[in-house]
Amino acid sequence: MDYLTYLVFRAFIFLFRFIPFRLLFGFADLLFYVFYYLVGYRKKVVYENLRHSFPGKSEMEISRIAKGFYHHFADMLIESLKAFTMKEQAVVKRYKFQNTAVVDDFYLKGRPVIIVAGHYGNWEWAGIAAGSQMLHKPVGFYKPLSNIHIDRYIQRTRVQGRSKLASIVKTAETFKTNWGEPAAFYMVADQSPSSPRLAYWVNFLNQDTAVLHGPEKYARVHNFPVAFVKVVKIKRCEYTLEFIILEPEPNKTKTGEITSRFMQMLEEEIMEKPEYYLWSHRRWKLKR
Repeated sequence: MDYLTYLVFRAFIFLFRFIPFRLLFGFADLLFYVFYYLVGYRKKVVYENLRHSFPGKSEMEISRIAKGFYHHFADMLIESLKAFTMKEQAVVKRYKFQNTAVVDDFYLKGRPVIIVAGHYGNWEWAGIAAGSQMLHKPVGFYKPLSNIHIDRYIQRTRVQGRSKLASIVKTAETFKTNWGEPAAFYMVADQSPSSPRLAYWVNFLNQDTAVLHGPEKYARVHNFPVAFVKVVKIKRCEYTLEFIILEPEPNKTKTGEITSRFMQMLEEEIMEKPEYYLWSHRRWKLKR
């Protein structure tokens, strides 16, 4: 059954190879209508998250952000599926790293770095676009799928060139691996922890928020510099990324300091264009 599912998945992905973005935009517009009006996909969660995050905004403003999110969510789905059939340089044209020099300096000194980001804009294309734009060897973390056939396919297509994928269940081992050159460990780290005991707590978007502290933990253990990557959506399926150094010497910081800075920068990013954040996630399900 797993293999049959894999074949159906591959056949569906194969169709995207021949469909240009201008036609996919029309499909994304249809998906927006389905998600928002027909199905109401996680609509209650989205509106609750927005109301709690922006208590000063009117219901009309909340609705505008919600609709913008669903439009972006549909675009993201199309971008993720199209990526399976795109070559590295085709992605790079739409996903540009603007100031890699701020992290290249660490590479020249032989130092790996940890890149932290949130579920903002498009985080799926990083594994394809990073290899030819960074001096560091990009290593991204992902959660393996139960279907081993699809999982292997994702490992082959979600990264290209010099980039590598590593399972989140082998995070500690991944940081100890000798990659032959300084690596950039890319971590999307704004998820809700599995347990309050594993959380560091911050005020994020006007709410008491449990945060994963994995990036900070590994940064302090190995003294790897930490950089935040800010994503700007220029237009549909086109992004720029800017690196901002969070901490060059993590072993000199106090517990929670790096995590707090990361969440503060993510909040500032969201406040600029809130519709591009993943509001459908039950981000605040944990209570202190």
